[in-house]
Amino acid sequence: MATAGKVIKCKAAVCWGPKQPLSIEEIEVAPPKAHEVRIKIVSAGICRSDDHVIHGDLSSIKFPIILGHEAAGIVESVGEGVTNLQPGDKVIPLCIPQCGKCRCCKNPDSNFCDKSDMWKFTGLLLDNTTRFTCKGKPVYNFVNTSTFTEYTVVDDIAVAKIHPDAPLDKVFLMGCAFSTGYGSAVKIAKVKPGSSCVVFGLGGVGLSVIIGCKVAGAAKIIGVDINCDKFAKAKELGATECINPKDYDRPIHEVLAEMTDGGVDYAFEVIGNIGVMTSALSSSFFGCGKTVIVGVAPSNATMTFDPMLMLTGRILCGSVLGGWKTKDDVPKLVEDYMNKKFELDGLITHKLPLEKINEGFELLRKGESIRTVLCL
Repeated sequence: MATAGKVIKCKAAVCWGPKQPLSIEEIEVAPPKAHEVRIKIVSAGICRSDDHVIHGDLSSIKFPIILGHEAAGIVESVGEGVTNLQPGDKVIPLCIPQCGKCRCCKNPDSNFCDKSDMWKFTGLLLDNTTRFTCKGKPVYNFVNTSTFTEYTVVDDIAVAKIHPDAPLDKVFLMGCAFSTGYGSAVKIAKVKPGSSCVVFGLGGVGLSVIIGCKVAGAAKIIGVDINCDKFAKAKELGATECINPKDYDRPIHEVLAEMTDGGVDYAFEVIGNIGVMTSALSSSFFGCGKTVIVGVAPSNATMTFDPMLMLTGRILCGSVLGGWKTKDDVPKLVEDYMNKKFELDGLITHKLPLEKINEGFELLRKGESIRTVLCL
């Protein structure tokens, strides 16, 4: 391609600091170095995790930074040593890479990777540099991806090649929301047919959990949210009933216990609120209930609960990106979508250009959107 090996000037949404609106800037994106890939982003989703950074909840983030971690695009060029990708390939950047060599990658029970920048937040690629500059200043990368930009550069272990016919304005959800929620149900919890489930939080990830519970054959799927406007969509996607904690004068776990003969088989917390996490644990059946924490809490949050809650058999675990080994499994999820195993259309409520990204975040904060896709 004509741009291969050259610096590309393009538009990006730069976050200059916490509690500031994102700024549309012209940036320079350097060519990929060895084992790196430069991607033209086509579609990018707005996720609550990005808003945590803007709000200042993740204290170790470095600024300025280009956020975004859920996207789909097309390979523009590749660096030396990249053998499994070429210009023109459709791809999904991976906020959890898969190096294939570390202890996590070699363990079939883990989908994390030592090369991930999640929770380290160095803001750099594997060679400890960034490919972004703006106004003469280096701009940091966000969790191996940075997708609120027309072009990004990622390490080749942080990108998955997908089906050439995949619709990029739909499958971008595999980069975070859908993979996380759906996998939390079918891979982490391993929801069984005929079981009962409760999902706390009915945003894009929570609704993806509901889809996973439905595909797995759960008989009762209860959605919980303080925004009743989300109930219709939750039921459309598979929830059998929805409840609002504000409608009751007693703890929600007591209400759920009454509804499910003592507690649900599977509980999912998809908000990032430590109080709700404890409620989710308490709402699971005391003898064998399983609770999966999916939401990301603020970096200074701590969780406190009575250990007796778990002594009789409850299980508490976490889910990052649904437990999928990303380079291996994300392309398979795209194939499953194309084979109509599940639908994604119901998760996408708004489409905006990059220039209106701040409007997209306002829709998220007001609870008026499920997923807003930025069309670059």
